[in-house]
Amino acid sequence: MNLSILRVGVTLIAVIFFVSACGQNKNNSSSYKMNAETNQKAEDNNSTIDTATFGAGCFFFFFAVFQRLDGVISIKSGYSGGNVKNPSYKEVCAGTTGHAEVCQIIFNKTKISFDELLEVFWKTHDPTTLNSQGNDFGTQYRSAIFYHNEEQKQLAEKYKKEINTSGAYPSPIVTEITKFTNYYPAEDYHQNYFNQNGNQGYCKYVIQPKVDKFESIFKNKLKK
Repeated sequence: MNLSILRVGVTLIAVIFFVSACGQNKNNSSSYKMNAETNQKAEDNNSTIDTATFGAGCFFFFFAVFQRLDGVISIKSGYSGGNVKNPSYKEVCAGTTGHAEVCQIIFNKTKISFDELLEVFWKTHDPTTLNSQGNDFGTQYRSAIFYHNEEQKQLAEKYKKEINTSGAYPSPIVTEITKFTNYYPAEDYHQNYFNQNGNQGYCKYVIQPKVDKFESIFKNKLKK
């Protein structure tokens, strides 16, 4: 009799343990599924954000242009393409670092595509002048696209070829298309320079007319 009771007790314990374990596994499975879904959503959200790095002469003007585009999340002036770590503006201007003045752009691909950024890039500076833009001369002022992935490379090369073939410019495009390798932010006083120094001579008489022209051409792409 006692032995039978003992067997029943052991059986009940085993059943309780099995049910508990199944419940735990079910919870773990649900938890894993929720985490997987959360991670996937985060990944999907991240996949809509991308980075572009362009050089087109003085970054004061380019900063003012790209920050006005709808879909651009943030933008920062800096230096790319050279071989000196953490260069200063003075060092870059000396032309010995190999860096170009650039703007690094973080953008939302659901609002503005890399193609559209390229269109603005090509149409807002002269890509046919080697190592110069206007009165600015030196390798730091070169026209450059530092692509971040293979898709950006292919689009940049395709666009460059099409423009050259179309004869839109009287001279060949000399824009450098190079794989992105480094970026160093410029000093704080170079960030958002135009908006903070609008009455300064260079901003008022050189940058402002270019910004006005840009806004008239790309008015449908501007932030509201």
